Amino acid sequence: MAHLGNGASLCAARGGRSVATTMGFSALDGLMMGTRSGTLDAGVLLYLMEQGWDHDRIQKLLYKQSGLLGVSGISADMRRLRADGSPAAQRAIDQFTYRVVRESGAMVACMGGLDVLAFSGGIGEHDSQLRAQVCEQLGWMGVRMDAGRNASAPGDAAHAIHAEGSAVEVWVVPTDEGRVAAREAARLLYQEDDAPTPVPLPEVQA
Repeated sequence: MAHLGNGASLCAARGGRSVATTMGFSALDGLMMGTRSGTLDAGVLLYLMEQGWDHDRIQKLLYKQSGLLGVSGISADMRRLRADGSPAAQRAIDQFTYRVVRESGAMVACMGGLDVLAFSGGIGEHDSQLRAQVCEQLGWMGVRMDAGRNASAPGDAAHAIHAEGSAVEVWVVPTDEGRVAAREAARLLYQEDDAPTPVPLPEVQA
C-alpha cells in the first residue's frame, strides 16, 4: 500500500496484517514527503549541531522545510511542481519517485513477493504520471499498467489500473482516514448490539 501525499508511507501487508512499513519512531521516518525529510543519515544531525543549530531550528528544518519543498525550493505541492517544469521542480519529483521505488523493493522483500499494489493519498490518487513511473520501474516484478485505465482513474472510487496479464494487480484506492477513525471510535463507544450502521465504502470499479 502506497499512501502518497503531503505525508507519505508504504506498508507491506500479508493476510491483512502489516509485516513492514516505512514509518518509524516518528512521522519523519521513511519516504520523502511534502515538507518532511523522510529517512535521514543521523550524521546530518550531528553536523548541524556542530554548526550551532539548536533543537527548534533542526525540528523546523526536518518537519517544515524539507521534502518536496526543501529539495525544489518551490513548493510542497506536487501539482505545482508538475506545472513548474523547472530543473529544481523535476529534481524533487525524481527524488520522490526514486524513494517510492526503492522502498517498494524493501517492502516486497519483507513479504516475499507482491500480489497487489494500491496507490492512495493525494498524490497517489491523482498523479497518474507518478503512478506510471513507479509501475514502469517495478516492471521487473511483473507489474504492467494499462495507460488508459491509469489516465481515467476517477480518484473517488477504487479503480483497477493494471493491464491484462499483469502479474500484479494495481489499484487506485481513495483514502478516508476520517471514516476509519470514526468506525474505530464507534466500536469503543457502543456495544455491538446498538452500534450505528456503518457507512459503506466507495464502490469498486474493476
